[in-house]
Amino acid sequence: MNMSKHKIPPAYGGQAVVEGVMFGGKHNYVTAIRRTDGSIDFFKLPRKHNPKLNRVKKIPFIRGIAAIIEASANGTKHLNFSSERYGLDPSEDETLKEEKKTSGLSMYLSLAVIGVLSFLFSKFVFTLVPVFLAELTRPVFPSDTAQVAVESLFKLILLLGYIYFLSMTPLIKRVFQYHGAEHKVINCYEQNLPITVENVQNQSRLHYRCGSSFILFTIIVGMFVYLLVPTDPLWLRVIDRVALIPIVLGISFEVLQLTNKVRDIPGLKCLGYPGLWLQLLTTKEPKDDQVEVAIESFNELLRLEERSEQKEQPSHNVI
Repeated sequence: MNMSKHKIPPAYGGQAVVEGVMFGGKHNYVTAIRRTDGSIDFFKLPRKHNPKLNRVKKIPFIRGIAAIIEASANGTKHLNFSSERYGLDPSEDETLKEEKKTSGLSMYLSLAVIGVLSFLFSKFVFTLVPVFLAELTRPVFPSDTAQVAVESLFKLILLLGYIYFLSMTPLIKRVFQYHGAEHKVINCYEQNLPITVENVQNQSRLHYRCGSSFILFTIIVGMFVYLLVPTDPLWLRVIDRVALIPIVLGISFEVLQLTNKVRDIPGLKCLGYPGLWLQLLTTKEPKDDQVEVAIESFNELLRLEERSEQKEQPSHNVI
């Protein structure tokens, strides 16, 4: 992918949901899903800008934590919308709207908290379970270096096994197809090509900026960070792993950003290959109708972003 011939477009992110795709921009989030009657439905939320959070997101190695928390909170809202609306008969939409009027803000706050807690819980599980598994091998691998290597290996096996078995379920397989559609749309946009089904399908389903790559980088980065602290005794090892989670996440986020910046530089683009290889599991080739949903979501986001930018422009009234 060579973007040197083009003006680099704004960076947009996305996420696959149940039977759809969410895209996020500077001012808005948009999710489009395919309903059971074949129609496409949208869920739109303005992006709330918190001045304090925005300042934090400009600080290297700390901004990654803020971005992860924000993405987890917002992603849960859109996942809930997609899972709730997909199985609902379109004739029941009005009833659902009335119910949401009474719950509104409290429901969204609850979902945001659930999203963050779910991420933290999974991170703790994938961080600590390999510690105890590696400790069982200490009679064979007693040194700190060997223990960190074994721990990282168990973490990788757990991650790959978890994703593989998830991908075998019909629902998750379709979510992974929408994940592929999301990447294809972003790649098409970044190539400055017309966003049509044909052009999108010709793009790669892999992307350097994907969250899947970030997850793998936490394993690689963690392995090097853990070499700086002892692995014995076990209680200290557990405390160290928990305490180092923010550091590992922060460094991994910077590595992800770096690999995206150098993806067009020969010799350096290979830095992002491990993350791309993992995406071979977390993405699947989408069908045309799934690509159509992703395109609708992205185009709606672009329309909303344009309106938001126009509102921000100062008026030049002649007096």
